[in-house]
Amino acid sequence: MFESLVAGVRTLSADDLGIGVEAKAQTTHASSAPDAPEVPADHPRVVEIMRLAKIFGGVILSGPPGTSKSFYAAAAADHMTDRDTERYRFVQFHASYQYEDFMLGFAPTTTGFTLKPGPFLELVERGKDRPDDELHVLVIDELSRADVGRVFGEALTYVERTKRKLPFRIANGQEIFVPTNFVIIATMNPFDRGVDEVDAAFQRRFAKVTMDPEQDVLEAILLQNDMDEALRRRLLAWFGRINGYAQNNPAAAVGHAYFSAASDEESLQDVWDYQLKYLVERAFRRDENRRADLETAWRHVLEGPARRQPAEPVEDESDEASAAAGETDTQ
Repeated sequence: MFESLVAGVRTLSADDLGIGVEAKAQTTHASSAPDAPEVPADHPRVVEIMRLAKIFGGVILSGPPGTSKSFYAAAAADHMTDRDTERYRFVQFHASYQYEDFMLGFAPTTTGFTLKPGPFLELVERGKDRPDDELHVLVIDELSRADVGRVFGEALTYVERTKRKLPFRIANGQEIFVPTNFVIIATMNPFDRGVDEVDAAFQRRFAKVTMDPEQDVLEAILLQNDMDEALRRRLLAWFGRINGYAQNNPAAAVGHAYFSAASDEESLQDVWDYQLKYLVERAFRRDENRRADLETAWRHVLEGPARRQPAEPVEDESDEASAAAGETDTQ
C-alpha cells in the first residue's frame, strides 16, 4: 500500500529487522517471542553452564516445566558458538527417536534411500579438525523422553570427557572420535518416566544442574510486564504456596515461565483457565481439600480485598412487617 503512495519506499517486516518471530526462531531456540530479552554472556546461569560444559563436556539442566531450562540452554549455546549456526544443533528427544535419527541412518528420497548423518555425527565430524577452543554445541531438549542407551549407542561411552579423542566404530563400520570441542547441553524433567536410566547413564559423565521455580525470577518478569503491585504480591504469595506443596508432591511444581506474558487479571485468568487449572487438578486429584484450597486462593489473587464485596445485608422481616403496619395505621 505504501509503495503506491510514495515512490521508492521499501517496507520492512519485523523479521527483516531481525526482531520478528521467524528471525528469532532462526537465531535461537531459547524463545521465538519477538520481545524475548537477550540473555547476556555474563548472566550467572549462562556463566555456570558454560563453565561446567568446559569441565565435564556436557551439562544436564533438570527441573519441572516452566523453569527456563531450554531458554538458558539455548542462550549458553549461542554464546559458546558465537552464534555460528554451523557449530550448533538443536534436537528434541521423544519416544520414537532412535540411533538412526541421532547418529547415522537411511533417509528416504524420491528414488530410494540415502545414508544421512544425524546431528551428533554432523557436529563431531565438523569439530574434529577445528581448534579445541572453537566449541560445537548440541542441545538436546527432553533428554529423558527417549531411550538414551539406544539413541547414543556406542557413543555413550565416548562422550565422557576422559575418553575424548579415543577412536571407536559406529554402525556402518566408520571409525570416529568425539573431539574435545564437542559439548552437549541437555534438558529434562526429573519426574518423567525413564529418568532413572538417564541418571545412571550420565551421572558420571556430565554435570547436572537443578533448576527450580524461582520467586525472584518471577518477580522480575512481572515487574518487566508492568503488573500492578498489589496483584503482583498476591500472585507471588500463591506461587510460593503451591511450590511449597511441591516439596512433598513434585507434580505440583509451577515454573515461573508460566507467567511470562502475564500483566493483569485478564491475562492471569487465561493462564489459569488454559494451563494451571489442569496442573492443579492433576497434582491434587487425590487431595480434594488441598485442591479446593489452591483454587480458592487463586480466586483471591484475581479478586483482591477491594473487589471482594461483602454480602448485601438482609432486612429483618419483622421490620418490614412493622413498616407495613405503620403505613396502614396512618391511612
